[in-house]
Amino acid sequence: MLIPVILSGGVGSRLWPLSREHYPKQLLALVDDNTLLQNTVSRLDGLANKSAPLIVCNENHRFLIAEQLRNIGISPAHIILEPVGRNTAPAVAVSALAALAHDPEALLLVLPADHLIANATKFREAVTAGVPLAEAGYLVTFGIVPSRPETGYGYINATDAIEDTIALSVERFVEKPNLETAQQYVESGQYYWNSGMFLFKASTYLEELEKFAPDILGTCRVAVENALEDQDFLRLDAAAFKTCPSDSIDYAVMENTNKAVAIPLEAGWNDVGSWSSLWEVCPQDEDGNVILGDVLTENVHNSYLRSEHRLLAAIGLDNVTVVETADAVLVTHNDHVQEVKKIFAILKATARREADLHRKVYRPWGYYETIDIESRFQVKRITVNPGASLSLQMHYHRSEHWVVVKGTALITRGDKTFILGENQSTYISVGVKHRLENPGKLPLEIIEIQLGSYLGEDDIVRFEDIYGRDKIK
Repeated sequence: MLIPVILSGGVGSRLWPLSREHYPKQLLALVDDNTLLQNTVSRLDGLANKSAPLIVCNENHRFLIAEQLRNIGISPAHIILEPVGRNTAPAVAVSALAALAHDPEALLLVLPADHLIANATKFREAVTAGVPLAEAGYLVTFGIVPSRPETGYGYINATDAIEDTIALSVERFVEKPNLETAQQYVESGQYYWNSGMFLFKASTYLEELEKFAPDILGTCRVAVENALEDQDFLRLDAAAFKTCPSDSIDYAVMENTNKAVAIPLEAGWNDVGSWSSLWEVCPQDEDGNVILGDVLTENVHNSYLRSEHRLLAAIGLDNVTVVETADAVLVTHNDHVQEVKKIFAILKATARREADLHRKVYRPWGYYETIDIESRFQVKRITVNPGASLSLQMHYHRSEHWVVVKGTALITRGDKTFILGENQSTYISVGVKHRLENPGKLPLEIIEIQLGSYLGEDDIVRFEDIYGRDKIK
């Protein structure tokens, strides 16, 4: 059985401010109506002997991912929840262990969730060609035929053909080169971009991991053995997984094994690793501009201009990226788009909210959007899906006023339960248990006014929660 393993643990910091830690790029619809995650799963349609996918993700993203898969009719075999990020080698190890529990001959097709592939047919043909190699014990990677010298990618040096196959033996993996070296690689015809996509038997990968990184395998075994199943989620043992060394498949296994082979792939691949990469794959107007949202331009060329909430006007610009969101604006020359991650790092180091969340924050019950915030008050618009419910909770530091704007609300306040309709309100004192539910068939919208000395999302004590969340997760 061919089991797709979708790695969805990245942050996508170079696509800030659209990509945030709690809403990263793989969950965004950047090039069409589907998100990158949805496109990654959908392009697998038509592969022979394919099972339901395994998704590996950050625990904070679990409900967003489950909902996005449900929207395209996909039921995953498991959504494996990492309590902390430990790079790709451990992520694939826990996937292999989970797969072997059900199929000792399982083949894993390992795919990042945030890449684009324009020609899905060629991609599936390459995967199909790799299946016999994986079954024979090879560790197959897919090397992208380079279209230009590129300093932002690692490379695979692959030369001699494997008999009766389209695969090449891997000589070595090399780090991101300078421009001169990249030019030499491309001219040689023996180097390929490292796509981060792999195909191998789960058992073969674990055997090689045990040879070269036994400490990773040991901690992953404990994390899986002590994991808890919760609906479609497989919660890895946090204590064990946090002790696991962080390493990539390349460093831990592929650079050391003698079983690595590469299948050349020419299918319009793009890792969407920067704003300039996104500009390349989006439709451009006659001036070479990608324009999204309410944007006016005058004498602007070869630029990516995106407005999410308000009018964006640009004059006399060339080769720039401007991205506007509700709470942040990015302006950069495209020669410097790789440095966006430095801004993201500063935001993280200074505990700025803009690194983690947008003003609109999705929850399993719906979403909320911050309308206004000051030191001792905050105003939110809360939308609760039909039949959904927030947790039974209380706050130590804030009181809340709720005004129903649309729909019908079922309110629990202390030992009372009552219904509120449009233009009705209630007040929740500090320390009072409360819950908000939508018993209707239409979305419920309320305005929430918070007042208090501390308004952080971690001032939540949960008593009951139908989604199994702890604290604010």
